[in-house]
Amino acid sequence: MLYSFVLMPRILVTNDDGIRSDGLESLVVALGELGDVVAVAPLLESSAVSHSLTLRRPLRLDRIARGRFSVDGTPADCINVAVVKLLRELPDVVVSGINKGANVGNDILYSGTIAGAMEAALLGIPSLAISLERSANPFDFKQACSVAVDLTRSLLKASLPDRTILNVNVPERPAKGIRVTVQGRRNQVSSVDEHLDPREQSYFWIRQGQAHWEDMERSDHHALTDGWISITPLQPDLTNHSALDLTTELSRARSTEVE
Repeated sequence: MLYSFVLMPRILVTNDDGIRSDGLESLVVALGELGDVVAVAPLLESSAVSHSLTLRRPLRLDRIARGRFSVDGTPADCINVAVVKLLRELPDVVVSGINKGANVGNDILYSGTIAGAMEAALLGIPSLAISLERSANPFDFKQACSVAVDLTRSLLKASLPDRTILNVNVPERPAKGIRVTVQGRRNQVSSVDEHLDPREQSYFWIRQGQAHWEDMERSDHHALTDGWISITPLQPDLTNHSALDLTTELSRARSTEVE
């Protein structure tokens, strides 16, 4: 008798809210219908750590439960440790989330959720990051999980262009549908609060101030606030290609001055 074995896709899940986040757990369970899911996430919440790597101290990998592992580092750390030391091969896809709160506009640059997916893309793994809009109500991850499953299924069939991730933002209310968007822009306003500790020494808290969003009809922010699921293809290339000619002229002017 002949037996045929079908290898299930290997799906790696991470986040920046930490291994015990209910958003991550909901995502892991939902993706279970597509393949073999392993979650490797920060031991502690690591929001806004961007794409940082831990280089000045050792990292520890601990098994929390079946298929769930923690790393006492950043989301980018988690991807590297998972691929090199745990899976020992590239997974078929990486899904980062479900983040508690949107990742749109300038927030993309700070997001550990985005960084987890981007680190995977740098390693050549198809990846997406998914975030759920914050509201006054308790988080309900059902809609975001459904979107994540559908998009992951698509990524398993058709790969993205090299070094590209999908940044997905889901409204907290029932979505009107899906829009393919671009990264929004807002004025960067931060507030720094100063306080005194019990020894009369100053300490500071950085927090976001009131932001004004540019009026961009196709932006991720516009789509999300209007009740649509936003999907933005992102890449790590930060080169401003439209400024290359101007930069060439400036460098030539500088060379002339030196001469």
